[in-house]
Amino acid sequence: MARFTLPRDLYHGKGSLAVLKDLKGTRAMICVGGGSMKKFGFLDRAIEYLKEAGMEVEVFEGIEPDPSVDTVMRGAEAMLKFQPDWIVAMGGGSPIDAAKAMWIKYEYPETTFEDMCKVFGLPKLRQKAHFCAIPSTSGTATEVTAFSVITDYEKGIKYPLADFEITPDVAIVDPDLAETMPKKLVAHTGMDAMTHAVEAYVSTANCDYTDPLALHAIKMIQEDLVDSYNGDMDKRAKMHNAQCMAGMAFSNALLGIVHSMAHKTGAIFEDHGAHIIHGAANAMYLPKVIAYNAKDETAAKRYGAIADHMGLGGQTTEEKVANLIAYLRKMNDALNIPQCIKNYGADSYPTEQGFVPEDVFLARLPEIAKNAIADACTGSNPRQPSQEEMEKLLKCCYYDTEVDF
Repeated sequence: MARFTLPRDLYHGKGSLAVLKDLKGTRAMICVGGGSMKKFGFLDRAIEYLKEAGMEVEVFEGIEPDPSVDTVMRGAEAMLKFQPDWIVAMGGGSPIDAAKAMWIKYEYPETTFEDMCKVFGLPKLRQKAHFCAIPSTSGTATEVTAFSVITDYEKGIKYPLADFEITPDVAIVDPDLAETMPKKLVAHTGMDAMTHAVEAYVSTANCDYTDPLALHAIKMIQEDLVDSYNGDMDKRAKMHNAQCMAGMAFSNALLGIVHSMAHKTGAIFEDHGAHIIHGAANAMYLPKVIAYNAKDETAAKRYGAIADHMGLGGQTTEEKVANLIAYLRKMNDALNIPQCIKNYGADSYPTEQGFVPEDVFLARLPEIAKNAIADACTGSNPRQPSQEEMEKLLKCCYYDTEVDF
């Protein structure tokens, strides 16, 4: 038996933020990030809509990119004081992910972060509050997923929380919010969405319900992402829908080792001056993982089906897989994303020598590989890598060398 779970209601299209005034409740806590929602007036609009719905409103703001365990605990404490019956998270993936984890701690104050990390092991939520998610970026799709990613900065590791209980009750996918994204964010979130769709399609948990969503999202991203990056707002609106469909697919089909590797490399080099931004990590690693997974016959055929759906040509499965890899690398170039860690600059742009020194990478490689194998996303990958294979794959992602194993 399998399960397919999405939010109870999903509102989409320009102006759909106004749905907030139709929510039924008494108190709402809005969780937001670093200020863009306030700067562009969306936070004030959300507050007014919720007040129009007859609710008392409190705001928890300042949730950082790659939200920390400490932020989650502070937010849960604020919720315990305010006692909201609606949690409204708006902004990029970070405030929504953080709010999901706060929600768990709010409903079950005795829960530890370690408890939250038990895959599909959460108790029943919605005993105190329902959850509404409003994305302003077009990539994570956390507004429709059973996932959240929280960073333990003491360990330098990102932990994915996974349970259908944290699937939001209401998602509002309003493209007005996405128009405010900086260009670099369009690129990174867009390739995050592409990775979600590709990994969902080849995941061992794929099914008839997830495949159409994944394939259509891939085709839309192919057609719309680069133009959205270059300022086409009609394409920006389409990307907001595409990333959401990719999220519907992966929330139910799960992911693979592109995400496992991205989770475990994102914060581990912070002491050398920067993060490897999640979407950029996915973009760099995806072509390498495709080459690795394509050694599995079933996965290779599914990559070939993706290439066919994208119209990339090729007579044999091998040619189709090669064309898919080449196309994705070409997209990285068009979006100004590096092809490997060695050339990943502290500003995320391609550079001759990136911020991660070779000796530091090699010294930390065994631990990164071990943690990536243990990541929640690894179990549904088409091939299960050994420690040696994961280290070799990560080296290919560092040096941009061919995957031949």
